[in-house]
Amino acid sequence: MTDIKITGLGTFLPGKPITNKEMETVMGVREDWIEQMIGNTSRYYAVNFQKKTVEYDLIDLCEKAALKAFENSSLESLHEIDLIVLSTATPDHLMPATVNLLADRLGLQGIPTYQIQAGCSGALQGLDVAQQFLKANSYKNALVVGGDVCNKYMDLNRDFKKLRSSELINYLLFGDGAGAAILSKNTEEPGFKLIEIFNQFEGLNREPAQVMNWLGNIPSDVQGMSSRQISKKYPSAKEDYKSIEKHVPQLTKEMFYTLLDQNNWEKDDVDHFLPPQLGWHMTKKIIEYTDLDYKKTTNCVKETGNNGNALPYVQLSQLSTKVKENDKIVGVAIESSKWIKTGFVLQYV
Repeated sequence: MTDIKITGLGTFLPGKPITNKEMETVMGVREDWIEQMIGNTSRYYAVNFQKKTVEYDLIDLCEKAALKAFENSSLESLHEIDLIVLSTATPDHLMPATVNLLADRLGLQGIPTYQIQAGCSGALQGLDVAQQFLKANSYKNALVVGGDVCNKYMDLNRDFKKLRSSELINYLLFGDGAGAAILSKNTEEPGFKLIEIFNQFEGLNREPAQVMNWLGNIPSDVQGMSSRQISKKYPSAKEDYKSIEKHVPQLTKEMFYTLLDQNNWEKDDVDHFLPPQLGWHMTKKIIEYTDLDYKKTTNCVKETGNNGNALPYVQLSQLSTKVKENDKIVGVAIESSKWIKTGFVLQYV
C-alpha cells in the first residue's frame, strides 16, 4: 500500500495586513459596513495602494512559500523534488505557465510540471494530482503550490470610490498569498497522511456565481462602445453573493458528510475541521449550518482575507502547530465559479 504524507508546509502573505480602516480610506467603503457585512478585519495585498505599485507577482509569492515548505520538510536538497504541481486562478501570464517560472526559480531542471487553473478548489485538486503521480510512478517527493494575486484586477489609478458594490466586494473579500506543501511517499517522517481527496463538479445547468475576466477575448458586441461602457457591461470581476450565501453552506454540509460516510467515520471522530473561508461571517454560518463544534475548526480568513488557492495551506499551517498524533482532519473547499465541491480526509501520523 502506498502512503502519501504532507511532510512540509509553507505560506507567504505579502506586505503588512491591510485593515478595514485603510480600505475605507482607499475604497470609500465604511469600516463598520465591512465588519458588519463581511466580518473580515484585514487582508494582504501584493500591491501598495499608497505608492500605486505592484510589489509582488504570483511567482514571487509561490517561490517564498515553496522554499518555506522545503525548509519545514526533511528533504536535504531541492533536487529531491520529483515533480511540481501549481494551482491558481490568477497566473502571471497565459504563457509561460507560472509553475515553469517556479521550477526555474528553484533551479529544478528535467522534472515534470503541471498547472491547474482553478479557484478555491484548486489547492485540493493540486494535492490530488500530485498524489496520483506519486502513487503511479517511481517519484518520491512532490512540491504542490497554490497561490493567487488580486492585482490582475486592479487598476491602481482608477477611482475606487466610484466602483459598483459588485466590484468592490471582491477587493474586500479577497487577499493575496501563496501556500505550499511537500508530499512524500512511504516516509516514516511525521505528517498529514492523505486518506482521501474528493473532487466533484456540481455546475450542470447552473449559472456561475463568480466570473473573473482578465485579458480575455473582446465580445463581438462592443463595437462603437466606449471603454467605460465596455467595463460596465463586462466588469473584470463580478460576484453573485446571494447565490453563494445560499448554496455554499449546503454544499459544504453535503461534502462533509459524504467524506464521513466514505470513511466510516462519525462526526465526533473528527478532531479538526477546515471549513471553506469565503469571508468570516460566511464561515461562521457554514460552521453553524453544518452543526460543528467551533473549537474544532481552523479558520484564518478574518485576518488573511480569502486568498484563494493559498487558503487551505494557511489553514493546514495553523493546524500543524496544535495537531496531535493520530488526530483526524476533514477539510472542504467549495468553488462557486461553476460550482465544484472538494474535500480531503487526513490523519496526522
